[in-house]
Amino acid sequence: MPQGALDILAPMHLVLDATGHVSHAGPTMQKLRPDVPMAGQRFLELFELSRPRAVDSMAALLASAGIKLHLRLRDAPRTALKAVLAPLLPDEAGRAGAVVTFSFGISILDGIQTYTLHSGDFAPTDLTIEMLYLIEAKTLAMEASRTLNLRLQGAKIAAEEQAFTDTLTGLKNRRALDHVLARLIRTGQDFSLMHLDLDWFKQVNDGHGHAAGDYVLQHVARLMLDETRAGDTVARIGGDEFVLLFHNLTKRSRIEEIAARLLARLEQPVTFEGAVCRISCSMGTTLSSAYDAPRADQMLADADAALYASKHSGRGRHSFHVPPPG
Repeated sequence: MPQGALDILAPMHLVLDATGHVSHAGPTMQKLRPDVPMAGQRFLELFELSRPRAVDSMAALLASAGIKLHLRLRDAPRTALKAVLAPLLPDEAGRAGAVVTFSFGISILDGIQTYTLHSGDFAPTDLTIEMLYLIEAKTLAMEASRTLNLRLQGAKIAAEEQAFTDTLTGLKNRRALDHVLARLIRTGQDFSLMHLDLDWFKQVNDGHGHAAGDYVLQHVARLMLDETRAGDTVARIGGDEFVLLFHNLTKRSRIEEIAARLLARLEQPVTFEGAVCRISCSMGTTLSSAYDAPRADQMLADADAALYASKHSGRGRHSFHVPPPG
């Protein structure tokens, strides 16, 4: 058979001469060692046979004609291969060479990735082509599935984030507050709960319109975020009501400092489209350390009571919840 025809029909083949040296390497076979020509090298120095084991000469190779050979390349990458040998007609001196055809077997995917092979490196009728199509189809399907899963996961995260966010201010909403508060209590963390209500906010809405009121609420939200730590929780739970959770903070003097800064900044006039909007804030705080077993509803009620104590004392001030004696 002409050598060119053999290259087309079995691109993964080697032709061996009577001494066991490679006289020709098929185009795909040579790609396994692109920098070193296989022609001229002794077959048994290129490959290590694991089955059959007792093969150490050309005569032993010829004796294994028609048997599946299990072998691997001796130098790295030590790719595992399957092969079958067919003897050639002997020459005038009675010496016979052989043709050895190879395949990757179940290692096809590793082989393709290691040697950057493609469908053109195999005979058109080789089942490897079908495997390549299946692998490519599976890869595309898995990529499409991964992309879809990422999109669904992103949509889920966005929906959950939206469900826990106040749309006007971008702060946490009441649902998010309840979730965080329950977690803090469940895990036994110390924290402070501050309830805030804006003074004179109704006058802003009535005198300058709801657009001005929305602007003021967004301004207040930014101030609260400025005065709290990244790990704290800032939530809008009503029209002009807010709750701050200070994680791992129950030191009264530190909370008083935060409250004083907030009061001072919130009393500064806010200008909206030429209109001057004036508000202040009343605050009430309770500490988790004041309870033997903190409950979310009780703490919210106590902070609310402290807030209204601030309002009754003249507004624009902060009060701590005072537990009843005994």
